[in-house]
Amino acid sequence: MTILQQLIIAIVQGITEFLPISSSGHLILIPYLTDFPDQGPLIDVAVHIGSLLAIVLYFRKDVAGLARGGFSAVGIGKDPVQRRLFWWIVIGTIPAVALGLFLKLGGYLESFRFTDFVAVNLIVYGILLGVADRFGKEVKDYEDMTLRDAIIVGLAQALALFPGTSRSGATMTAARALGYKRVEAARFSFLLAIPAVAGAGLLAALDLADASAQMQWDAVVTGVFTFLAALATMMFLMNFLKRASMMVFVIYRVLLGLALLWFF
Repeated sequence: MTILQQLIIAIVQGITEFLPISSSGHLILIPYLTDFPDQGPLIDVAVHIGSLLAIVLYFRKDVAGLARGGFSAVGIGKDPVQRRLFWWIVIGTIPAVALGLFLKLGGYLESFRFTDFVAVNLIVYGILLGVADRFGKEVKDYEDMTLRDAIIVGLAQALALFPGTSRSGATMTAARALGYKRVEAARFSFLLAIPAVAGAGLLAALDLADASAQMQWDAVVTGVFTFLAALATMMFLMNFLKRASMMVFVIYRVLLGLALLWFF
């Protein structure tokens, strides 16, 4: 792989993983728009690790709280609020894990990777994001998460297994529809991404064969680029949502979806 290919893959993954515009949808487009060879499973693992490290670093205080909640859940320490939030993260992850295993074991994942499907999902889920953000109340914080809300947002996350949906977009849409503030919706979405991104990286790792030294170096470089792009994206989005709506992402999704239908 060239440095240019590594940089493009890392930037696309790092930015689109956390903006509500679909990372899988954009990554599918790279082969159509360039003559790059397939990056292979090792690079898939690298971009997921880079994204995961960026989340953990940016939300390190929340991650530490969830860790305390996990210890409380097994009887080590007492932190009832964090214990509750820890279990909501776990429960919210189950739908995506169940659907992901079903699609992978059934060999269905690749059947959805075509541009028309991506384009329609970009448009439909973009419109839903716009409606939820426009009419959703802003009254709830991350700490107000309930079991019902965790299940609903978790079901929305499972939809992101279909390219063009966007994991962050689907979870933010659900959270905004439930009345969570924009920043808090993004906060819960990113924390819910930790087991989801880790699981996706693990699934990719299981497909790995012995990698050459050059492939390993390519993966390290791509992972570092992804980490930097993802960290910058989260910093931008969390500040952007304090003063603006998600309409710019809605417009981008709809225009991109229409362009894909037109050109492909």
